[in-house]
Amino acid sequence: MDVILLERIARLGQMGDIVKVKDGFGRNFLLPKGKALRANEANKKKFEGQRAQLEARNLERKSEAQQVADQLDGKSFVIVRSAGETGQLYGSVSTRDIADLLIAEGFTVARNQVELNQPIKNIGLTNVAIALHAEVEVTITLNIARTADEAERQSKGETLTTAEAIYGDDINENARPDSFFDPNEDGEGDEG
Repeated sequence: MDVILLERIARLGQMGDIVKVKDGFGRNFLLPKGKALRANEANKKKFEGQRAQLEARNLERKSEAQQVADQLDGKSFVIVRSAGETGQLYGSVSTRDIADLLIAEGFTVARNQVELNQPIKNIGLTNVAIALHAEVEVTITLNIARTADEAERQSKGETLTTAEAIYGDDINENARPDSFFDPNEDGEGDEG
């Protein structure tokens, strides 16, 4: 299926390009979302008549996205979640969680603008790309931790995926194996 793009689409083309796409992609995504028109003579004339309006609308959207990007780029956000001692989250952090966090912080971001290939399943610092517009992309840092205190420690560069790192070396001295067993004992019990 040949379509005329009404806006820039990553890995496909610029506004006004006539590109060949798979039928399902065109019918199910591009056409219903108003991102493209079927490439026939009537639509080519219609597009040429509307080109100035479409370019003005695209420029306006891009400038709005750039304003948000200037405020958002490079920022760090803390997400507190429960996790095991090895740093494995009980659950995960998905695009919905990230979008909700950004909305709560006062940024206008839709869930489909968060570019996350798979959900985040471990604590730590993670860089996430946010595509605010086809031509405007920013990167934020998510600090995923068990508590706000741990988030602060992680932001300073600590790795909190071991019990010693989490609790400190001297918290539980009695739990060390050498405190249970006497190395000088010969291994025989007190029989008899």
